[in-house]
Amino acid sequence: MRIPDLLRALSRNRLAPTLGSLERRVLDALWRRRRFATVREVSRDFPDSAYTTLMTTLDRLFRKGLLERERAGRAYLYRPLFARRELEARLAASALSALVEGDPRSLKPALSFFVDAVGRHDARLLAELEALVRERRRRDDGEEGR
Repeated sequence: MRIPDLLRALSRNRLAPTLGSLERRVLDALWRRRRFATVREVSRDFPDSAYTTLMTTLDRLFRKGLLERERAGRAYLYRPLFARRELEARLAASALSALVEGDPRSLKPALSFFVDAVGRHDARLLAELEALVRERRRRDDGEEGR
């Protein structure tokens, strides 16, 4: 397993940080359809949710920039703008960027947790992570010598 695969695998619910439970489930329903869908079509997957709740959730996902929509008569058709893996990668990058741009002291516990998680998951992966760090340092040292 490679580092990007581990990042995807570390959490069973990778969309959790920025999306609510219903939003994640609605995205899953749209990804399964692989085409534009109306609120009514999506509502078939959510017999216990009110139509208006799903309409609001789809609109919220649209306003968050995660869905595109087109008008079809009086209804809207919705479709995800990103494939699941692409959205997961974007959310992970956003979370990591926020962490890195914050207080540098807050990075140490997060990095420690990450290294421990990688080591528990796969020792070869830990070696790959170490090699990536060494390569980055070599590259940075080469740029400083210019």
